[in-house]
Amino acid sequence: MTQVFFYHGTSDRLAAACALISGAWVKRRPILIYAPDAPVADGLDRMLWTHAQLSFIPHCRANSPLASETPILIADRLDTPAQDERLMNLSRSIPPGYTRFQNLVEVVGQDEDDRLAARERVRQYKEQGCTVQYFDLTNRN
Repeated sequence: MTQVFFYHGTSDRLAAACALISGAWVKRRPILIYAPDAPVADGLDRMLWTHAQLSFIPHCRANSPLASETPILIADRLDTPAQDERLMNLSRSIPPGYTRFQNLVEVVGQDEDDRLAARERVRQYKEQGCTVQYFDLTNRN
């Protein structure tokens, strides 16, 4: 069963996502980022290039020719990427086919609409038998 980790309360969702992605990369763990909204995907892509001055986080879009050899992928669809270990959801809905992943990471900002959508996802994940853990990022920004 998929384990779900909710990182909530951040004032900057993309910065928090970058920090979590960076942590995964330091441990050499692959991660697939589900970002179906183009401005979110583009913003994350830009931020990953500039996140830390002296580090490099190898990433590309899931439809890139380099995707098969890149550990961190940004995808607007989940039907083709082969990764199934760790998924980060940057949408406001439950990712399609999320149950094929061992871990699902949710990043939730302080925006009221974001929080309400996250509460609904939590309810649905629990109904589907997922274990949900919470991490408060309120004072870490």
